Amino acid sequence: MPRRKAGPPGKPDAAENFQAGLRALGAHPMFGPLAMHVRFTRQPGNGCPLDGWAIVTTSGTVHAHPTRLGKPEEWLYVLAHCLLHLGLGHLSEDMDPSREWNAACDAYAARFLSDLKLGKAPEGIEPRVDFPVKSERKLFDEWKLSGFPDDLPCFGTGGKGGLDMFRGARERYARPRPSSEWRDFFAAGLSNAVSSAVNVAAGRERFLGAGGDASSPAYRAAQWFMSSYPLLGALAASFAIVQDLETCRSLQISVAAVDAEAKEIYLNPAAGLDDREFRFVLAHELLHVGLRHQARCLGRDPELWNVACDFVINGWLVEMGLGELPKFGGLYDPELKGLSAEAIYDRIATDMRRFRKCATLRGVGLGDMLRPNPDWWSSPDGMSLDEYYRRCLGQGLVYHGEQGRGLLPAGLVEEIRALSQPPIPWDVELAMWFDRYFAPIEKFRSYARPSRRQASTPDIPRPSWVARRDALDGRTFGVILDTSGSMERKLLAKALGAIASYSLSRDVPAARVIFCDAVAYDQGYMPPEDIADRVRVRGRGGTVLQPGIDLLEKAKDFPREGPLLVITDGQCDRLAVRREHAFLLPQGRALPFTPKGPVFRIK
Repeated sequence: MPRRKAGPPGKPDAAENFQAGLRALGAHPMFGPLAMHVRFTRQPGNGCPLDGWAIVTTSGTVHAHPTRLGKPEEWLYVLAHCLLHLGLGHLSEDMDPSREWNAACDAYAARFLSDLKLGKAPEGIEPRVDFPVKSERKLFDEWKLSGFPDDLPCFGTGGKGGLDMFRGARERYARPRPSSEWRDFFAAGLSNAVSSAVNVAAGRERFLGAGGDASSPAYRAAQWFMSSYPLLGALAASFAIVQDLETCRSLQISVAAVDAEAKEIYLNPAAGLDDREFRFVLAHELLHVGLRHQARCLGRDPELWNVACDFVINGWLVEMGLGELPKFGGLYDPELKGLSAEAIYDRIATDMRRFRKCATLRGVGLGDMLRPNPDWWSSPDGMSLDEYYRRCLGQGLVYHGEQGRGLLPAGLVEEIRALSQPPIPWDVELAMWFDRYFAPIEKFRSYARPSRRQASTPDIPRPSWVARRDALDGRTFGVILDTSGSMERKLLAKALGAIASYSLSRDVPAARVIFCDAVAYDQGYMPPEDIADRVRVRGRGGTVLQPGIDLLEKAKDFPREGPLLVITDGQCDRLAVRREHAFLLPQGRALPFTPKGPVFRIK
């Protein structure tokens, strides 16, 4: 596809001017909520007349002229004029599609923008209204009685004598929205503009729409959590509320997002939310952090995982009656009640194309959990953020129950209590490791070996369950046991006993055992029964495990694909391993690895 040729140096670009005007419109606190929900199209062949600037439809779409060269302040005026038609209810369900009604609404919008002193009217559009305009309805009724004036100037953006308001949708896959929604968005914008103007006059904001007012609905919602809702109060006190329009625009945040690492919740001031909707959104983002949704992603698709978590959280919040689901909608399905995020992810993963179009609080195809990287949850110094957030949510659950603040969904309570549990013990991790490498042996019925029940009735032949002859081939693994002085005798006994019991239960005939401290001691293949018996442990010196790994990898009688199990207390240097392996730390939580690279450091 050939690239568009750039114009001569110094010549303004029509598309850049249009985008500049659109950005200025979105930054205005009065028109920001409307602009967030309106679709602007500037494609060739749209519904805009050739001699017009822009038109607006009941579906909330503004069709701008695709080639007209206008200044940014002119586009600001034109687009604000179109949004006023939506916000003031000019495109109501019972609107009169006549030229008189359109002209009356244009005159009222022009008077509104003239008093507001917003933008600059383009050439051919009259910005001043010399006759009194109390309301568009009264002006329309007067013209019906006295007749439409022939010398009326052009106040609209649809061209001379043209209409700039159209009922229905002039675009595909669009539906008309009720006029009450647009009036609510405009009412929220008026409230934002008044608050911002007062803050500018008081010196709390640098300019109109800068945000950061401590009396805004978002801050009131955060204060409500800290004072009246102990379940999320500790988490709410730990996060800063960021209401900066430029920051939200750069991060592509439509309504809200959370950065758990930076301890910041981003709220778009142009989203047009009321107090109850802000409570819902804040609780939504805080639960993302408290329930460790980022760390639980575990290789899943981040966008679909975010969608699955949103379904769970929104279902809980609706059930609890905490705030109100935002008017623009949200990911809520009553049929998914009682399911975990993992179960919902398994469902929606079968229709990825459909669910990728779901809109989170950040936007379509974007997750509202910023930096979906679980590595930062583990911090080597002091208390990790993971532990801190879990503790905040756990304490909030206790206070919530003690003060009788109301009932909570059973699924939410179970997840919070599960997060307070200690990590999985090392012997459980060892059982999971055996399950991964040693699947149950398939058995079949054979008359070659009679069943024991046949002894009571020898005349009735009964087959017995028998494993295949080659089923035990390759069912072995290598064990490098740290026998240095830092390993306690009880831990060594527990490790050997766990290996023996799990090997017997998984039908492992033998394991290659190597004791290693500073030198490797090869015990050869040992049946599980011998491992469970009295074993003479050799070593008890320093910790150098690399000789044992080298001995096992160079052994000709050990399969190349055989897995390797290293049991140590973690006090060892770098290890070079060229096969799938796992480290188990009996003194703490197991650290399983399945590496591509050869070198790891055990902490």
